[in-house]
Amino acid sequence: MGTSVEKAMRILEALAVEDGPHRLMDVAERAGVPRSTAYRVLATLGAQGFAQNCGDGRYGIGSRLGGLGARVVRMLSTGVGPTLQELQRGAGGNTVHLAVRVGDHAVYLHKVDNDKPYEMRSRVGNQLPLHSTAIGKAILAHLPPGEVEAIVTTAGMASRTPATITEVGALHAELADVRERGFALDDEENELTVRCIGAVVLDRSGRPRGGISVSSVTFMLDREELLGYVPLLQATARKVAGLI
Repeated sequence: MGTSVEKAMRILEALAVEDGPHRLMDVAERAGVPRSTAYRVLATLGAQGFAQNCGDGRYGIGSRLGGLGARVVRMLSTGVGPTLQELQRGAGGNTVHLAVRVGDHAVYLHKVDNDKPYEMRSRVGNQLPLHSTAIGKAILAHLPPGEVEAIVTTAGMASRTPATITEVGALHAELADVRERGFALDDEENELTVRCIGAVVLDRSGRPRGGISVSSVTFMLDREELLGYVPLLQATARKVAGLI
């Protein structure tokens, strides 16, 4: 079950899932704790401003947690913003994302929009699955196989498009390819008509902290042209690792 601090952290993470406020039973299930524990922890978090009782048995993010999250995003964006903007310019003006791993998913921390006549639907703060995205697969490729299986067991492997990998064995094979070539490719696996390349951002111990990606739409940029930006993406990922 973990320590009380670990439980509180998992509950905060469950609380921050999109489409809140959330029912107590859903928060408890996502956090892997009994409902009685979730109730007690949420009461404490609520008293400190990190959670909010929204009535009807539902809980949402408190103003204190929201403010803290905004400050963290602003701090990280200030450090990496110019570097990601440079990548965006060098990668043909296509969309660039930075995301960090949060448990069994990743969260966008920074986005540099493209200069094209279309806009990617992604937003800072959005969660993204690990098994079907370029950033996610770049992260998974640098985790032990047992940890990968624990993540997909918890999060599932939802079929986002006909191209999504939904079998654990196929995912492990794909991650081996990612490690060998040094980048991940999402070829319409998370969203139809969207193709992305992703590179891992490692911490000082060599663990994956997150990843960066370059994204385009299939009708504006072909696969080979997108892959041509891989060296710049990889160099930027190494630079970003020293900034966050």
